[in-house]
Amino acid sequence: MFSKSKINEPGPKADEGSAPKPAMPESSRPAATEFKASAPKAKPAASTLSSDLHITGNLKTTGDINVEGTVEGDIRAHLLTVGETATVKGEVIADDVVVNGRVVGRVRGLKVRLTATARVEGDIIHKTIAIESGAHFEGSVQRQDDPLNGGKSKPVAAAAAPAASNG
Repeated sequence: MFSKSKINEPGPKADEGSAPKPAMPESSRPAATEFKASAPKAKPAASTLSSDLHITGNLKTTGDINVEGTVEGDIRAHLLTVGETATVKGEVIADDVVVNGRVVGRVRGLKVRLTATARVEGDIIHKTIAIESGAHFEGSVQRQDDPLNGGKSKPVAAAAAPAASNG
């Protein structure tokens, strides 16, 4: 498709004939659009909240978050990693949750992992869970097929469904 002679000749071709030139960019534009469409699929790097950072408020992203500081508020992410020096006071909702530090509040995730340095005070709602030896956990554990969305609405729907079928 491309050759050295074509690379060296665009300047003179622009002067000679402008009609063929717009046809080429139009044919190359879909290829460029296809390339650009696939480029955003690359996963961005995780956001890191450093150990000297204190945040009061909720965080929400479709990406990944590494917390090393203190967050007072709810966090929703794809992958949440709570570092050893981190403290999160609020509800945590993520597809994957890895707790190395302290969480005070409910943890909801498809995969939840408490490492040996984890300190969790609150309930854990999960699809799969792993708790390493040495982790401190105070609360209840509940397994759900859809822990991200179904925690509050599923029990209500489950309670309403038997009542409807009984009545």
